[in-house]
Amino acid sequence: MSLPPDTPQGITDALGYLQHHLQELTERQHVSESNINSTLEALTVQLQQLTQLVANPPLPPPAVPNTPPTPVLSPPVSPPPALPVQRTCPKLSCPLDFNREHHNSCAFLNSCSLYIHLALEQFHDEQERILWALTFFKGGHAAKWSENIFRQEADTGIFPIQTWGEFKQQFQLHFFPENAEADAINGLEGTSYYQGNWTVDDYLDSFQALVSNAGYMDPWTLVVKFRQGLRLGIQNQITTMPYG
Repeated sequence: MSLPPDTPQGITDALGYLQHHLQELTERQHVSESNINSTLEALTVQLQQLTQLVANPPLPPPAVPNTPPTPVLSPPVSPPPALPVQRTCPKLSCPLDFNREHHNSCAFLNSCSLYIHLALEQFHDEQERILWALTFFKGGHAAKWSENIFRQEADTGIFPIQTWGEFKQQFQLHFFPENAEADAINGLEGTSYYQGNWTVDDYLDSFQALVSNAGYMDPWTLVVKFRQGLRLGIQNQITTMPYG
């Protein structure tokens, strides 16, 4: 801005000062406007970033698997030893007392052999089997034969019968009839085979042994003989039983 030549110096200086100051203000305004623009631009960028974050929130970080602690393995435990299985034996009936009647000698020997076979663990050796069988020799010639065996042991210090097989041979030699069939027939034709004081089971065993030795086969004969030998009270009960 030019001034007339005759402008006083004071006015010129004042105008110069005003121009300089105005220029400084203008420059400051430009600087302020530039700073404001920069700030606005920065705010705009931040606003855009915030808008994107709101619209597309970041995915959460993947969850870290919760791995359980590795268990401490204990040494394997051996199972307890199995208990031995106890063997249950059927209830056994001891043989009947023996008194040398020929018709029951075979039944007695068979009964002893069957008991020993089923209860073998009860006998430590064969001599125990023989001594056990001799406990049933209770009367007549059977008791005398048993006494003679123990007398020989007392005299010699040695038991005269060493094995169960030898005992069976000696028993058959002394107590089995020489003619078993004839003796069995005679027994069935008489009354010695009758039940008497025997139980029905004992009577049945003795009757079957006689029938086997006698060779009787006719069913009617067997029924008549069997009923005839039963005690009178049992015969009457059978007679009154309903049939059909």
